[in-house]
Amino acid sequence: MNFLRLPFLVKLTLVVVSIIGLGYLLALGQSILAPFFLAFLMAMLFLPAASFMEKKLRFPRSMSTMTSVFIMLMILGGIIYFFTNQLSDFSKDLPHLKEQFTTVFNSLQHWVSRTFNVKVDEQVDYINQGLTKLLSSSGVILGFTFGIFSTGFGFIIFFTLFFIFILNYRRLLNNFIVTVFNERHKASVQEAVNEIRIMTKKYIFGLFLQVIIVSVLTSALLTILGVKYAILLGVLTGLLNVIPYLGIFISLLISCFIAFATSTPSTCIYVALGYIAIHAVDGNIVLPFVVGSKVKINALFSFIGILLGEHLWGIAGMFLCIPAIAIIKIICERVDDLKPWGRLLGEEPKPHKKKKSYKISKNITLKEMD
Repeated sequence: MNFLRLPFLVKLTLVVVSIIGLGYLLALGQSILAPFFLAFLMAMLFLPAASFMEKKLRFPRSMSTMTSVFIMLMILGGIIYFFTNQLSDFSKDLPHLKEQFTTVFNSLQHWVSRTFNVKVDEQVDYINQGLTKLLSSSGVILGFTFGIFSTGFGFIIFFTLFFIFILNYRRLLNNFIVTVFNERHKASVQEAVNEIRIMTKKYIFGLFLQVIIVSVLTSALLTILGVKYAILLGVLTGLLNVIPYLGIFISLLISCFIAFATSTPSTCIYVALGYIAIHAVDGNIVLPFVVGSKVKINALFSFIGILLGEHLWGIAGMFLCIPAIAIIKIICERVDDLKPWGRLLGEEPKPHKKKKSYKISKNITLKEMD
């Protein structure tokens, strides 16, 4: 039965039911699918290194896979060590930060009292009520924190195992994807698989470059403004910037809070303006250059993807939603019946400027043309 010949309501029903069923399966398999998809992306990133070791250095497949895993764990361990070291220095300055924040907070209280005629005692009562409600739910907070750490540990284990299996059995998986379709579609499927592999490798590598560039720009900005822990905040901003739109906003709030506690309120304004400038440079120069326009998703579906990713897979879903949408976009662009969906996910094409054409009258003599 041809899908295109079905009535519109039947097609719409089938699409809605398919989306609901797929969403339910994604939510149900969160603990397995989230680390699997991240492992797939990282495997695509390490694929050139593994192929180089096998072809040039004559490593066996298992040897190249374990070497890639070792390099990846070394990078991950370096990131964890950096944050642990920086956070230990941050914890040593907590009493000093608390004292400075208390001074600034008292000044803010008196300003609110003078401006809005709200007494300091009433402000303290409001804060105490909020703290009481927060402390009453401390058991829930501790349970949530423990759940994050336990889930994170299991996530890393599953991610590492999937990474090993995907790299080690990549040829078997590729042959399965190609041969499972009809023989007449084999060339088209192989072309789509190759395009997805190349796109994923370039996209993930571009994201790494974007993280480095944004981290350097933010660290330089905060260092010039004299904000403490500039490098820590810069690296955190670069990592959170992977989450479109929301990541830069969250890092902005954290940096403004640190600047407010350790410096003057005017520094917060400079930090906010600097973050807006960095976000503009990142969105208009860095992102199109290092990631490219081929996998660029429009802002509407990027935001919808972030919300759906967080709802289905939590924080991991917010990081993985954009490459997932990019892969879906490429698949839709390769299938004739799904090309409208691919165009819907992408950016609106810019209209080509028509060149002005000047007609020369046949009556013009050569002397007039000179």
